[in-house]
Amino acid sequence: MPVVTKAHFKTDRCGRQRGAALVVALLLLLVITLLAVAGMNAAAVEFVMAGNEQHRQNAFQAAETGIEQTIVTGGFIPAAADEVHNNVAVPSSTTDTYDTRLQSDLGGAAQPAVWGNSWNSFSTYDFTIRSTGNFLANSVRGAQSTHSQGIAVLAPASAQTSALPGVPTGFN
Repeated sequence: MPVVTKAHFKTDRCGRQRGAALVVALLLLLVITLLAVAGMNAAAVEFVMAGNEQHRQNAFQAAETGIEQTIVTGGFIPAAADEVHNNVAVPSSTTDTYDTRLQSDLGGAAQPAVWGNSWNSFSTYDFTIRSTGNFLANSVRGAQSTHSQGIAVLAPASAQTSALPGVPTGFN
């Protein structure tokens, strides 16, 4: 069996090494660090986006609540001025509010009921509800959503309603 001595491990290239392994390791560490920082930034942006979507949904629901509440409590008086409610708190919420405007369309004029439905017996009055929902309205990231809803209210026949020319008044 041959004897291994230090002379066997000696090479002449020792003087030419310049620490390439260290440079490669540092470059890999830099790349990994940049990837980690980019991943953290992407996660932070996604977190903000998720929060904004929640705020938008809350504002959407507040606007819908405003429309529902106006349908339930609105006056629906054709000749009256617009019914306006500002900064109304959404029930069971500390951050959501809504503003509503109930306005009579067509200047409050009565329209004939739908063709074929005893138009001489009924008149319709058209209204529009415009509701703006607010979530954290005073904050930088507050959200707002505006919705409009048209409503036709049937009422007993009005003397204002007249037959439209060329439109049948009922089924024969």
